[in-house]
Amino acid sequence: MKRIILAAAALLLLPAMIMAQTKKSFTLDDLMWGGSNYWNLQPKSLFTAWWGDRLVELGPDEVRRSTDEKGRSVYPEVMFTAESVNRLLTDSTQGQVRNLAYARFPYADRSEAFLQTGRINLLYDWQKGQVVWTQPRTAGSSHEDFCFASKSVAFVKDWNLYVTTADGRTHQVSTDGSRELVYGQSVHRDEFGISKGTFWSPDGSLLAFYRMDQSMVTDYPMVDIAHRVAQLAPEKYPMAGMTSHKVTVGVFNPATDRTVYLQAGDPTDRYFTNIAWSPDSKTVYVIELPRTQDKAELVAYDAATGERRGVLYTETNERYVEPMHPIVFLPWDSSKFVYLSRRDGYNHIYLFSKDGKELGQLTSGAFEVTDILGFNVKSKSIIYRSNEASPIRYNNYRVDVKTRKRTLLGAAEGVHSGGSLSASGAYLVDRWSAPDKYRRIDLLSTTKSTLRTLQDAPSPWTDYAVPEVDCGTIKAADGTTDLYYRLVKPAGFDPARKYPTVVYVYGGPHAHNVDESWFYAMRPWEAYMAQKGYVIFVLDNRGSENRGFAFESCTHRHLGDIEMQDQMKGVEFLRTLPYVDADRLGVHGWSFGGFMTTNLMCSYPDVFKVGVAGGPVIDWKFYEVMYGERYMDTPQENPDGYRSSSLLPKAKNLKGRLQIIVGYNDPTCVLQHSLSFLRACEDAGTQPDYFVYPGQGHNMMGRDMVHLHERITRYFDDYLK
Repeated sequence: MKRIILAAAALLLLPAMIMAQTKKSFTLDDLMWGGSNYWNLQPKSLFTAWWGDRLVELGPDEVRRSTDEKGRSVYPEVMFTAESVNRLLTDSTQGQVRNLAYARFPYADRSEAFLQTGRINLLYDWQKGQVVWTQPRTAGSSHEDFCFASKSVAFVKDWNLYVTTADGRTHQVSTDGSRELVYGQSVHRDEFGISKGTFWSPDGSLLAFYRMDQSMVTDYPMVDIAHRVAQLAPEKYPMAGMTSHKVTVGVFNPATDRTVYLQAGDPTDRYFTNIAWSPDSKTVYVIELPRTQDKAELVAYDAATGERRGVLYTETNERYVEPMHPIVFLPWDSSKFVYLSRRDGYNHIYLFSKDGKELGQLTSGAFEVTDILGFNVKSKSIIYRSNEASPIRYNNYRVDVKTRKRTLLGAAEGVHSGGSLSASGAYLVDRWSAPDKYRRIDLLSTTKSTLRTLQDAPSPWTDYAVPEVDCGTIKAADGTTDLYYRLVKPAGFDPARKYPTVVYVYGGPHAHNVDESWFYAMRPWEAYMAQKGYVIFVLDNRGSENRGFAFESCTHRHLGDIEMQDQMKGVEFLRTLPYVDADRLGVHGWSFGGFMTTNLMCSYPDVFKVGVAGGPVIDWKFYEVMYGERYMDTPQENPDGYRSSSLLPKAKNLKGRLQIIVGYNDPTCVLQHSLSFLRACEDAGTQPDYFVYPGQGHNMMGRDMVHLHERITRYFDDYLK
């Protein structure tokens, strides 16, 4: 077993017991989003943008240039202020610019900033001191997608899709939009990396968009209680094995006011994902999957006619294929593109010719490429992020397309989770943290060494009694696989004491809880619980993300089984620690973690005394088509798997105190889950507790976040301490 120990530097100067007595205590208002003091404990944010290869620092009231085009530091030079822009906006229909932190600089060869008021889009030439272009914004619109190449904007209003072109003309793309016929919005319930519904061509002349017909999908009944008489607020929710929606892809040409639809054939039980364009704006690429999700095809279409040109690449897997990234063409060679695939067991970058011929694998090894940040045009290299150095460490790298040589960019430690490349890819703003570094922002050259640090924010917790955090590995239930854990000990930790211990769990795909960021990604609530005298234990079991396909997909068709086996290995580890009170073990998690919490409470009723399950999945046949069928197949194909993973038959096993907490209007994990479990418990004579947040969805927002964590904490205080 490998262990890495981190303690706050301040706590190392004096005995922990003395320091805990002299430091401040946290409140949930200090720690939680929505808390009254939360933002006072955050450092001042540093907003940046690129003007070509020149770095610009953005503030709410002014914009300053930080480097020249060679990456050399310049004395921060004020380029313009909000006041200087607003002096020119004298027409009452134009509005005022409220915050320059969102300014953009789309044209490297022109001194023009793209800004917005509540009423117009505008370009401001700061060297001339003039507003050189304006475009009206439509009141009540949403899903805005602005194209700098053509200065056109797509948006949705009243379920229909519109485009306003640079000349201010608004074109109505659809006229029959409704709750059942959705245009220009994300489809397939945001699976497959989909986050939006409009896609501009590189030259801005054409707009690809999603059209989703969900008239055939069952309405799940929800209620809006904000009215004198509560009103129905149904959600289109295709459950696993049931009828799903039908998606088509259109291409709108503002110059002709004409839309063509891609000739993809019958859309029934098919997924259309990861839309991309060729550099010449003539071809649309879509990665298509059947409902079984065991095959992905990269298909090319003629953008002018919608004609299907053919399949360029096919990938199959008997479990599932999950494309998450569109293809990207090399900016210096429009005849080649890169494709991210897990076909060798790990997510890696592959190079293809535009006709679909594979030219080579650019990265390889037992690690995952998590994102492509862009390209360095001069060095003909790709800038990407991966966990090559460690499963819990995420760094930025450069790979030379010709030689395949990989080079680390920036600091070797930590989690580099946010970065932006300059126009040519020569420079990178690198945002990262490490176990002992709260927030660091560096300016890097992508071909040379670090240029300089832009921000090194100190810990906001220096005046508080901070817990001690251990990070290490234990073996999974298979006896060979390393699993990473985080162990949070109370401030003022006394190894001679016995502490109540809470296992915090998620455990499902597309998430991890432990990494090499600040305090190993300790959640603020964990610090609060440690302050109150709890040990918190977090383990990333098999089935979680970024450890390769075999690690993630071993749970296929039987969600919950292997995950619980690994979590119980974590419990075995906890029992070896003399300061853990094995008679006072609790468990808490949300969403998939709520499923795991309820499962552990009912499957190991003599192990866990108290549990708090938030927004839990109870029976996977109640979950949505895309996610549910990827990991479980359909209930018709996998009846045994659905039966064994359902928690309804396990309701009779509940012994300890279990509180279930849900958002009353949760569109992700609908109330049928928790209500069915309550019914099963009532039938079996077991006694869970239940708490509801009216008007909230799958996650609590605003002040309810503070209320929620007070509720969770009280439950453990009442029944575990």
